[in-house]
Amino acid sequence: MQHWARRLEQEIDGVMRIFGGVQQLREIYKDNRNLFEVQENEPQKLVEKVAGDIESLLDRKVQALKRLADAAENFQKAHRWQDNIKEEDIIYYDAKADAELDDPEGEDVERGSKTSTLRLDFMEDPNFKNKVNYSYTAVQIPTDIYKGSTVILNELNWTEALENVFIENRRQDPTLLWQVFGSATGVTRYYPATPWRAPKKIDLYDVRRRPWYIQGASSPKDMVIIVDVSGSVSGLTLKLMKTSVCEMLDTLSDDDYVNVASFNEKAQPVSCFTHLVQANVRNKKVFKEAVQGMVAKGTTGYKAGFEYAFDQLQNSNITRANCNKMIMMFTDGGEDRVQDVFEKYNWPNRTVRVFTFSVGQHNYDVTPLQWMACTNKGYYFEIPSIGAIRINTQEYLDVLGRPMVLAGKEAKQVQWTNVYEDALGLGLVVTGTLPVFNLTQDGPGEKKNQLILGVMGIDVALNDIKRLTPNYTLGANGYVFAIDLNGYVLLHPNLKPQTTNFREPVTLDFLDAELEDENKEEIRRSMIDGNKGHKQIRTLVKSLDERYIDEVIRNYTWVPIRSTNYSLGLVLPPYSTFYLQANLSDQILQVKYFEFLLPSSFESEGHVFIAPREYCKDLNVSDNNTEFLKNFIELMEKVTPDSKQCNNFLLHNLILDTGITQQLVERVWRDQDLNTYSLLAVFAATDGGITRVFPNKAAEDWTENPEPFNASFYRRSLDNHGYVFKPPHQDSLLRPLELENDTVGVLVSTAVELSLGRRTLRPAVVGVKLDLEAWAEKFKVLASNRTHQDQPQKCGPSSHCEMDCEVNNEDLLCVLIDDGGFLVLSNQNHQWDQVGRFFSEVDANLMLALYNNSFYTRKESYDYQAACAPQPPGNLGAAPRGVFVPTIADFLNLAWWTSAAAWSLFQQLLYGLIYHSWFQADPAEAEGSPETRESSCVMKQTQYYFGSVNASYNAIIDCGNCSRLFHAQRLTNTNLLFVVAEKPLCSQCEAGRLLQKETHSDGPEQCELVQRPRYRRGPHICFDYNATEDTSDCGRGASFPPSLGVLVSLQLLLLLGLPPRPQPQVHSFAASRRL
Repeated sequence: MQHWARRLEQEIDGVMRIFGGVQQLREIYKDNRNLFEVQENEPQKLVEKVAGDIESLLDRKVQALKRLADAAENFQKAHRWQDNIKEEDIIYYDAKADAELDDPEGEDVERGSKTSTLRLDFMEDPNFKNKVNYSYTAVQIPTDIYKGSTVILNELNWTEALENVFIENRRQDPTLLWQVFGSATGVTRYYPATPWRAPKKIDLYDVRRRPWYIQGASSPKDMVIIVDVSGSVSGLTLKLMKTSVCEMLDTLSDDDYVNVASFNEKAQPVSCFTHLVQANVRNKKVFKEAVQGMVAKGTTGYKAGFEYAFDQLQNSNITRANCNKMIMMFTDGGEDRVQDVFEKYNWPNRTVRVFTFSVGQHNYDVTPLQWMACTNKGYYFEIPSIGAIRINTQEYLDVLGRPMVLAGKEAKQVQWTNVYEDALGLGLVVTGTLPVFNLTQDGPGEKKNQLILGVMGIDVALNDIKRLTPNYTLGANGYVFAIDLNGYVLLHPNLKPQTTNFREPVTLDFLDAELEDENKEEIRRSMIDGNKGHKQIRTLVKSLDERYIDEVIRNYTWVPIRSTNYSLGLVLPPYSTFYLQANLSDQILQVKYFEFLLPSSFESEGHVFIAPREYCKDLNVSDNNTEFLKNFIELMEKVTPDSKQCNNFLLHNLILDTGITQQLVERVWRDQDLNTYSLLAVFAATDGGITRVFPNKAAEDWTENPEPFNASFYRRSLDNHGYVFKPPHQDSLLRPLELENDTVGVLVSTAVELSLGRRTLRPAVVGVKLDLEAWAEKFKVLASNRTHQDQPQKCGPSSHCEMDCEVNNEDLLCVLIDDGGFLVLSNQNHQWDQVGRFFSEVDANLMLALYNNSFYTRKESYDYQAACAPQPPGNLGAAPRGVFVPTIADFLNLAWWTSAAAWSLFQQLLYGLIYHSWFQADPAEAEGSPETRESSCVMKQTQYYFGSVNASYNAIIDCGNCSRLFHAQRLTNTNLLFVVAEKPLCSQCEAGRLLQKETHSDGPEQCELVQRPRYRRGPHICFDYNATEDTSDCGRGASFPPSLGVLVSLQLLLLLGLPPRPQPQVHSFAASRRL
């Protein structure tokens, strides 16, 4: 077998030496030494410059934020409250008006009915990816808030003055994107004006539940939610409580910590979490699922619930926010005030706020609940119906904002958010936030107002930050990344969420963006602590196509971004320390090389793919490379490579590499007969963005990415020494390869290492494409006991010769498998169409043996950014459940119409269209309404890579009477494993199958992860106490007054038996709420 292995190694090496042209390309670079300079990447200088540029970018936004916040406070202070203000008195652009005025059948409703709403013209703006109007602001008001309320109309009145400040900000900084004021009343005023992107379902967007607002409106929180599950909590009330807890969890961000417990005579956590845990997306999901399992029984025991909550908040042995501390109690009522518990745990300092929620419609005395909240610096709320849930589970933020307002200028600090999806289509953004305070006083000599007016925000698109980072000088495997205090990435090449959820930030941890190891944990901790550092590490990286794992050396360098909570890192492979910079001052040479980009030269010089980069501002991009090349050529006929509108570095390098790869054709490829060695193509790809494929006809079957930096073969070749084989990608669910057209090939590539003085770099990758069928035949000959001239001689039990892979293919299985465990070549004709498949799908027994004998190592990881198709809906219809329909007596009673129950009925119906637990489907509705939208999910990924065994190895697969002998040996200077094995004699030898494909997963067990939380730091500021705080305002149960006309119409609809419009079935409670 070792003899066969040497023959295979020699054949591969010989072909690559003749056709690859590694040595010849080195000589070509040296011959053209006068056409380029070698530049150095100095990591420390690079990362400090980029950090400084990002700091400057964000600082400009900070100045705009401060101007806005100061102006807002002054405008509100000067505003005179109007009790008799009317809708027609306020003229503004209602961002949702166009959507609301469109008739469902497609005809416009009479627009004169809304005299207070402006009608604007919009123009497309690529910066906003939207149509905008720069002369006006737009206003968005949540659907469940009545626009005609006196509070809302006064809010619209004084915030109108912000329009001029928004416009002036843009004049001073034309790069500003959305400028937004989110009011504590729920009103959003943003600039420039654009129509609201209304969802297909009812729009329940509320600015107060956006991640940026929550972060800006209060300091971090430690929250314990306790839920009364005594027997008196009836079915409807328990449903309200479950929904309320889920909505409460949505008001928490990753800076907060939380636990949820239920209580009757005893208290116990609803989930596996026994202490406060970070309120991140995955932990909140665990809570929401666990809450649905709560069952009402027993008697009410407030003492048990509160003692549990205080014990949780006093546990100092865990990571937590260490700022605002609060207990949120949901109950249907009770008489016990548990004063002894408060005296023991919370008085006299009252460091823990208590918020109480009376849930459901009942006749209990609520005085004890009000007393608990008022004597513990909290607030009392009432939730009589589902329509009251959202507003009453978020208004506690106003109470938490009091110490911030009273702290004044000290609390006026800009904070930068996690990454999240912009609701208006800008894509991934971060937002700078600044709280806006009420500076009015209740009267002469009265105490200062302690209400937060809202939060001012300015968006920064991630793409604008990325533009400040070096693009192509770092090489294919170098990159810049940034993280925040939670360790979540702000910038990273692997930050690619497939779906985004408007309600939650995009939280990808640095250790999940890369393959985790101890070195990276240390780097992450140092960055979170705001330190500078540099470290060279040996680590594992996943290939771009996520099929392979490579062990590589990387240099990490990091610095903090001053005036922010972010830290910036730079990752460089050693071979990317230097890079080439073309210097094509000779215009005649420019023209000569440029001609080799023209399609007319392809027949003789090979087909050229150019990387779709931003060479010039006016270059039209296209996903079709032929069209992109055409656009590029047309532009180059109008401008020169030295034009100011073009990136001279990119253009010069592209044209230089065009000429250099053409010289490779001239010196090596053109005079060779590819058919002699059964080659379909030869190719070269470069850092400059050129991929040249020879001959021209081979380009028809070229499927690699035209951007070398995004091509898996290119990046892997740079990271591996020797020849890297890449079989065609085959999914186990797809049909086998079709070999009839003779174009199925195996790529073999290797990096060109260039040494210029003491500077070493890898500016290109060259390779060949093997004809799969021809090389399968050649493989059998090379793994046999004959030369090309000999006739094959079959060996049997009585003969004196050795068996081989050619003549004994009925008895022996001979294969080449790559370092990822994928089949490359086989001596079995029936396996040729399985080339590219994971070998366990071809021979599960043999692959398991290779793994068990350490030829392969397995690496498992999780992809938290995957998108999954929705689960098939059940055959449920849309019959409403839980909607209160009044009796005729109620209907005839005029007092009923103006009661709180009427408004809650409207809200209940409104939310019922969203919450599937309130409007479930009937078996009657058949098919067809659910949306087929993909949702975010977790996928488990498994990759295999070469283990520690390097030498030739023999082993027996012991299956009793069906044992198999196999031999395995690594081929030198390749990523191949040569395996010769006896064919299985009987089916009993089948064993477990190793899996390589992605599988749907719930991710790692959250209950275990919270026991070893990753290192993080909270914001360095905390405002949870002020001695002058007035806590006398501590309870109410009403929201804005409703429109009587709306209520009458709704009630008539219900009485007439009109069902609500059927909604698509949703698959999780969390997914059914507002965007």
